[in-house]
Amino acid sequence: MLQNSTILITGGTGSFGHKFIPMTLEKYNPKKIIILSRDEMKQWEMAKLYQNDDRLRFIIGDVRDKERLYRAMDGVDYVVHAAATKIVPTAEYNPFECIKTNIIGAMNLIDACIDKKVKGVVALSTDKASSPINLYGATKLASDKVFVAGNSYVGGHDTKFSVVRYGNVMGSRGSVIPFFMSIKEKGVLPITDPRMTRFMISLEQGVELVWHAFEDMVGGEIYVKKIPSMKVTDLARVVAPNAKHEVVGIRPGEKLHEQMIGAEDSYFTYEYPEHYKILPNINGWGTCKHRIKDGKKVQEGFVYASDNNAEWMTEEELQNWINSNYSEIGKI
Repeated sequence: MLQNSTILITGGTGSFGHKFIPMTLEKYNPKKIIILSRDEMKQWEMAKLYQNDDRLRFIIGDVRDKERLYRAMDGVDYVVHAAATKIVPTAEYNPFECIKTNIIGAMNLIDACIDKKVKGVVALSTDKASSPINLYGATKLASDKVFVAGNSYVGGHDTKFSVVRYGNVMGSRGSVIPFFMSIKEKGVLPITDPRMTRFMISLEQGVELVWHAFEDMVGGEIYVKKIPSMKVTDLARVVAPNAKHEVVGIRPGEKLHEQMIGAEDSYFTYEYPEHYKILPNINGWGTCKHRIKDGKKVQEGFVYASDNNAEWMTEEELQNWINSNYSEIGKI
């Protein structure tokens, strides 16, 4: 599907883009990948990594700017929407800015994709969008709803919209592993709460889930990757075995345990070998066999949360991942 196509990725200079671009170039050899983002310095640094690759094009732009999106969408076949204001405390203290990017930006993107006849759009979501308690999660839930409803908003056009949802991306900018790595020499690591758990997913797994969504989607699905959980204290012990843990309390808008599928979603959630699929409860899509395919409906009341997860990442598995990825984390 992506082979010899033109792909645009919003927020493409972020951690996800740094992994999506080389993996997609190698696997699919697309005609062009367009990177749309706001930060000229990040674009400059990324462009230096691909100096001789004419398949890449960089465009300075903001999803808040609909006119710029329309220009960027010329000739685009597929869009990955990765742009977001995502740091939880930043969103709590700057709610207007978070809403402009995460909700208004999503609406602008949908309009541009429909009018420019884009074939398929996959938007990146977060575990914080399930039963949200913070503004970031609330805006991403609203964004998810907008993208799902976009499939009926298209009218006579053929653009399809779907969402992928996953948890803490190991090694991504602003996440806990690089943060602990940067301060471990101090001998003290701040722990918000010793009971805290998080989902753990690699950037490679995130990219593969997006690929799967493009191949599988009919429109309106939310894809949830099956991934392991880990206690934050165990994570800290792997990063710095000899460091002391200082309990500093949960930050504004932070959860003790994350959730990717809530009990309310269970009525329309189906299980597959490597992921779950939440179907929309509008237009009868939740019982659409074309969307369900070979999925098995989960039990009523099913909740997929980081503390009740059947799969847990061991300290050895995390250590092996750090040993093979730490230099890469430093670069991204």
